[in-house]
This record gives sequence, structure tokens and C-alpha cells, in this order.
Amino acid sequence: MTALGAFATSLWAAPAAPTRLLVVFLRGGYDALNLLVPARSGFYNEVRPTIAVPVGSAAKPGQPAATLLNADWALHPALEASVLPLVRAGQVSFIPFAGTDDLSRSHFETQDSIELGQPVGGRRDFGSGFMNRLAATLGAGEAQAIAFTDQLPLTLRGKVDVANISLRNAPASPGTDRLAPAIAAMYRHTALLARVEEAFNVRDEVAREMARDMSGEMEGSGRGAINAKGFEGEARRIARVMRERYALGFVDIGGWDTHVGEGGASGYLASRFEELGRGLAGFADGLGADQWKRTVVVVISEFGRTVRENGGRGTDHGHGSVYWVLSGGLRAPPVTGEQVAVDAASLFQNRDLPVLNDYRAVLGGLMMRQFGLSARALDTVFPGVKPRDLGLV
Repeated sequence: MTALGAFATSLWAAPAAPTRLLVVFLRGGYDALNLLVPARSGFYNEVRPTIAVPVGSAAKPGQPAATLLNADWALHPALEASVLPLVRAGQVSFIPFAGTDDLSRSHFETQDSIELGQPVGGRRDFGSGFMNRLAATLGAGEAQAIAFTDQLPLTLRGKVDVANISLRNAPASPGTDRLAPAIAAMYRHTALLARVEEAFNVRDEVAREMARDMSGEMEGSGRGAINAKGFEGEARRIARVMRERYALGFVDIGGWDTHVGEGGASGYLASRFEELGRGLAGFADGLGADQWKRTVVVVISEFGRTVRENGGRGTDHGHGSVYWVLSGGLRAPPVTGEQVAVDAASLFQNRDLPVLNDYRAVLGGLMMRQFGLSARALDTVFPGVKPRDLGLV
């Protein structure tokens, strides 16, 4: 864990609400076409004979069906109980045909490319991620950042010191790390002592918030208490930790590489969607209505999957994906951004969804609204980008 450090001098005017950003990275390239289902595409059903998700009355008796969001798109049934209520409350917007112009279809290379946020094809600085540059741009008193990961992710590496902590491995209560005094003593007469002490302070702060969380769950035992398993429990704790102190957060979730046995309306991917949906809804609930209005969650992945299913009843590495934007202060429709019909003519390289909504442009437009960044400030976060304002917040 790296200690929080001082931020650069504030350069820009006070941001407009909402003012908190959590990025959720789905590592593995999730099948976005089975999340946001084409509602009027016979081609989709034709090329996915075993994994297509039925829409509405097209489902067989007793079979789960996707719910229409508009005339063109429907939402996977695994999200009916968690995310669909947020959609109906105007708090979720999906951006199809989103992604990067990185064409490697390599998990690691594309993940790195997105986290760095630098132009593809140019020289890469692996010591400068776009979220770290955002933290530096926002400046002192405006942003404190944290990653809820085992190691500091690439996107938060850079000039600003950022904390990272895995909630799964966090101490159960503050002050219980027996090695803390000995480790601090090792650095007593060095310039690193302040950072080491701050690191343990962050661990204790997280432990205090987690202890409150567990206390609340115990008090509700037997009265419909929240199940803390999986991402839902972690997301609620992230909400508690971020609510008072942190403006920028990052968490990643693995298990989205569905080459074999993906499933359709039910099955492996559906279970992952259900877990993710409960977590996102739990994060919103954990913040409380007032803070949720001032918070944005962006869900991204390195790429989408092939439009056609493969011989293993799964999907292979693709290109275009679907990004999610969630906020209590959202102003966008359920589906937004540039779109085309999902058919054979629109496929990228005759296999994938095309990228029509570049992630740097979309996130840049969002950041300009959310944090009040000028064009000059945004250029330090996403160099050379032409922002695209989708009116999300």
C-alpha cells in the first residue's frame, strides 16, 4: 500500500456536482452484447443460436427474458432486481459501441492502453495513468484517490501518491497490525517515515469503516440482513470508505473471459451480471441518497466479445463494448451515444461490434462536466483528446 501524499496546487474552479468518481474495471473483456441485448436484430439471434438472450414475449414459458429499455435495446434479466430499478429512476445510462482504437485484442495490452489513457500508437509512459493525472489536475483539497486492489493499478500510478488497499485483506479492526510499530521504527530517521505512518493510518481508517459495516449487518441479522458475499459486500464497504474522504476510486473485477459455456439468459455470465448488479446497487445504497447524487460510477472493460458465438458456446476477444454510467445526478437516457444497427453490414472486421464512442472522448466529456475541467486541464488527463459531451451529468 502506498501512502496518500500531497496533491498539486489547485488549478481550476470548484467542480459542479456530482464530485465523486468510482471506476469499475471488468477485467477479461465481458460480453456486452448479452448485457445490452439488440431488441430488433434477427441477426443477433441467428449468430448466437445457443447463447442469445430472448427479449420480452420471445422467451419460452418459464424462461427469463430481457426487459426493453427502448425500441432498440433490452437489459439482461439478471439485472432486473438490482440495476433495472435504477434505470427506471433515471440513474443508469449505457453507452454501446464504446471502447478504444487499440486493435491488439490482447487482454493485457488493451487493459494497459485504457488505464494509461494515452494516444494509441505514440510512446507510452507506464508511470502515468489517466486517473493519477486527473487527481493531479484537480489539486489539493479537491481530490484524494484510492484503489481497492491488491496492487496499485496502472491508471493510478504517477506523480500523485495514491493509496491502495484490498478490502478482502484489510485488518478486522484498527490498530491490530502487530508489525506496524516495527515497520515504522525501521523508517524513523528517514524521509519516508511520514508516508509509512500515513499508510497505516489509511489501513486503520478502512478498518474502522469496515467494523461499522459489520456492526450494521449484525444488528440487522434475522431481519433481511444484507448478504456480504462477493462484490456486493465489497461495494458497500467501498461506499463507506469513499463517502467522507475520497473523491476518486478504482476497483477491478475479474472472471469475464467467456470463451466456453457462457450461457444466455441464465448460466455463468448471467451469474456474473447478477453479482455485479447487486454490488452497484449496494454501492449506491451505501452512499445514501444525498451523496449518490454527487457521485458517478463508470463501468468499463478492455473490449467486447465477438458477435458470433464460437464452437464452445462462448465468445472470443472482440472490439466494441458497452460502458455503464450510474449516478443519482444522471441526466442522460437509458441508452446514449452514437449507435448503429447490429447486423452483418455493421460488423467491424466481419466479427465485432465497432467502436463509435471512443472512451477517452466520452470520459473526457464526462470529466469536464463533473469536475468543471477546462479544455487545457483535460488535455493533461487525456492528451490530444477531443472531448465528447453526452450530457451524462
